[in-house]
Amino acid sequence: MNTYPSYKDSGVEWIGEIPSGWDIKPMYTRYSQNKTKNDNSTSTVSSLSYGRLVKRNVETNLGLLPDNFDSYQLLDTGYIILRMTDLQNDHKSLRVGMCEFQGIITSAYIGLKPLTNVCSKYFFYYLYMCDLKKVFYGLGGGLRQSVSYNDFKRFPLSIPPPQEQQQISDYLDYKISKIDTLIEKTQQKIELLKEQRTSLINTTVTKGLNPNVEMKDSGVEWIGEIPSGWNIKKLKYIGNLYGGLTGKSGKDFNDEDNPHNKPFIPFTNIFNNVYISDKHYQYVNVEPDERQNRVRENDLFFLMSSEGYDDLGKSSILISEIDELYLNSFCKGFRINSGKVDPLFINYQLLGDTQRKLISIEGKGFTRINLRQDKLNSTYMFIPPLQEQQQIVGYLDKETIKIDKLIDIESKRINLLKEYRQSLISDVVTGKVDIRDEVLA
Repeated sequence: MNTYPSYKDSGVEWIGEIPSGWDIKPMYTRYSQNKTKNDNSTSTVSSLSYGRLVKRNVETNLGLLPDNFDSYQLLDTGYIILRMTDLQNDHKSLRVGMCEFQGIITSAYIGLKPLTNVCSKYFFYYLYMCDLKKVFYGLGGGLRQSVSYNDFKRFPLSIPPPQEQQQISDYLDYKISKIDTLIEKTQQKIELLKEQRTSLINTTVTKGLNPNVEMKDSGVEWIGEIPSGWNIKKLKYIGNLYGGLTGKSGKDFNDEDNPHNKPFIPFTNIFNNVYISDKHYQYVNVEPDERQNRVRENDLFFLMSSEGYDDLGKSSILISEIDELYLNSFCKGFRINSGKVDPLFINYQLLGDTQRKLISIEGKGFTRINLRQDKLNSTYMFIPPLQEQQQIVGYLDKETIKIDKLIDIESKRINLLKEYRQSLISDVVTGKVDIRDEVLA
């Protein structure tokens, strides 16, 4: 790929130089705020999911639905949707989607309605690039770090000539499709490995290591039989749930030089790990006189809110002690108070297929799925004798690490592909490379 003959300063630090024939214009010159309310002309309810606008089947929806959709905004092809709330939460930050069908979506999101002769796909790629580079994260205000259209309407857009906008859109559609196909195939390998891992965990934490063990009726219909020496108890009878950080504003998370900054466990650390990683702590201002719950070694943590059901209730465990460590407000901590229960065994059990499904179906919500504390507390747990719990943990540690190494290899391959995709989009939509003469074969 070539570069343009000449460049000029864009005047925007994170854009840098742009081709001399391009302009920088504010958002309102290309998009107005979508104020068209639902007129019942369509029954297609839309949802923004991981950077894509998807159609949602409200008939089979497991979450809590609104009484009606009168307040929803009406969408048409080419409209761009942005979820500009909770900007301090990095988890799966894909906040931009473009509509390719007629539908409705919650008015809690910013809807951008294209003006005349706008190539929306180009501007979607541009805003998608801004999202990936976390440009939006410094814009939010208030407790939920939110941005309104009035805050956003002067956001700078990089504007190529109209013909180039279409060329860029076509080029990126072609290239991204090929990259995504490679990512999808690699992801399928990972999913098979994860299924193998989950199946191993699920069988071991519900049946034990002895395939010939004597079984007994558990007394719970959906559980069926369990090994004769095991018991079952609800989660609330083996420990206590506690909350994460409270009363924090965006400033508390963004003041890097504050002498009272303390480490906390972010949402992503729980989401991505079986064991909490000390490499992925973040920092928050906690004054000396504040009453916040500190986490301890062998505490378990749960994701209590998520964009999808599959992630809801995901657990992780802290296996190292740190002097002063806190927990993200979107999560709950759990401290086991029984000497007959190994926290590591409970965490493995919570990662198994049985408990994961039971927890996820308790989620309620529409734009975001939430898990109630009492529902989590009522989850049944299998309790073998302590020595058997420890034997199971040792076996699973040994076997799952083999699978995890294979998953890690494939995950690194995906990360490299995603980095290339992100770099490609960024370079093309800001004019760092010239694709006008590229032939799409």
